[in-house]
Amino acid sequence: MFWRDNISPDNEPNKLFIKKGDFIDNNRNKRVVPYKLYYPDLKNIDDKIPLVIWSHGLGGSRDGAGYLARFLASHKYIVLNIQHIGTDSSLWEGKTGHPWDNIRKAKISRKTTLNRMKDVPFIINQMELMSKSNDEIAKFIDFENIGMSGHSFGAITTQIMAGQKLGKGERKYSMKEHRIKAAIAYSPSETYNSDEPKEEIYGSIDIPMFYMTGTNDDHPVNGKDYLHRLQIYENAKGSNQHLLILKDGDHMVYNGSRGGLGNNPKLEEHKDIIKISALAFWDSYLKNMNEAREWLQGSSYKNYLGKEGEYRNKNI
Repeated sequence: MFWRDNISPDNEPNKLFIKKGDFIDNNRNKRVVPYKLYYPDLKNIDDKIPLVIWSHGLGGSRDGAGYLARFLASHKYIVLNIQHIGTDSSLWEGKTGHPWDNIRKAKISRKTTLNRMKDVPFIINQMELMSKSNDEIAKFIDFENIGMSGHSFGAITTQIMAGQKLGKGERKYSMKEHRIKAAIAYSPSETYNSDEPKEEIYGSIDIPMFYMTGTNDDHPVNGKDYLHRLQIYENAKGSNQHLLILKDGDHMVYNGSRGGLGNNPKLEEHKDIIKISALAFWDSYLKNMNEAREWLQGSSYKNYLGKEGEYRNKNI
């Protein structure tokens, strides 16, 4: 069957459930890592299913991108949205002034940034422990097929988990999470070592990646246009690198909220494209569905996008 014959962005074929909780990392001064799990009716699941992790942007929370998590979970994925204390909604909640003004004024330390990155392997460890204890949800996770994703600062988190280097000069190092099989970076972003040779920073990304941005995806803090986001795709050396540029796509559509942006007449249309694009990618690389991969990499996906998006891929 043609991959998209029975898939609609408006249809969530399986009943959904949501569970919220907190993990405590005793090895990091009892750091709290809040999470939100989206999962399908597990009574209808006969085998283990992939896990997709979501990492929010600066000032976000585990409640972001709910539209995308619901859609993926309805198609038999377990989606784990995590919250990173110190770069989350605590930057603006309960404070006077506009949230984005507070976010732009925030000083994020290197330690806070590294703690954000460390949240990812920690939470995978916790899910593995839950699975071994026969947790009613975690026991269904296929740990051989874990996907990582995130928006903006969450895209940076995703890039680093996929192999992007940190540090500068001879002190560059990796925090790659080897249990992650494929990843999606929504609004892929530069990092603090962006003055280093790009191929030395991003060239070590070696897993299948999908980078999504838009022609109005300006950086919300420094105002750079979307073109700076393309360098991660252009310099990654791994095979199966994919890029989507949405026409008139802006920064906050991936999170499902508007932030400091005005109305976008294409908001719902772009969200639909994002849902279908993400599902095609995950089905291709986490469920190993050849028909999804053929649809994504052939003419079908480009025909689906029409004039609303530009698609590129590198199969090195």
